[in-house]
Amino acid sequence: QVHLVESGGGSVQAGGSLRLSCVVSGNTYSTRCMGWFRQAPGKEREGVATTYTGDGSKLYGDSVMGRFTISQDDAKSTLYLEMNSLKPEDSAMYYCAVDLSSWAWCTEGPKFDDNYKFWGQGTQVTVSS
Repeated sequence: QVHLVESGGGSVQAGGSLRLSCVVSGNTYSTRCMGWFRQAPGKEREGVATTYTGDGSKLYGDSVMGRFTISQDDAKSTLYLEMNSLKPEDSAMYYCAVDLSSWAWCTEGPKFDDNYKFWGQGTQVTVSS
């Protein structure tokens, strides 16, 4: 079993930055897919960034490429999403997701696969113009 707790959301002005954190507890020894997804009101959930711990591969959404960075600190069992040059369209609830996996299905692309077993409760990001 894996438990996820996100934090770091908030309200910022356009052009600002935020860093989201997701503390992972439980089975943290297996290779796994880890990712960030977001959902704005009235919109479908979309993938933002994912990483596979087995090979360090990453996948970013087109709308966040070059602005967002996904990373992890294994010593702290924490997944991060560094968000820079934020835009109002980045406003959404951001969710952390983890799936234990022996292969990098989550970073193959080009589209995101949201078939993750474990999800956090989300953290709200609001960007004002």
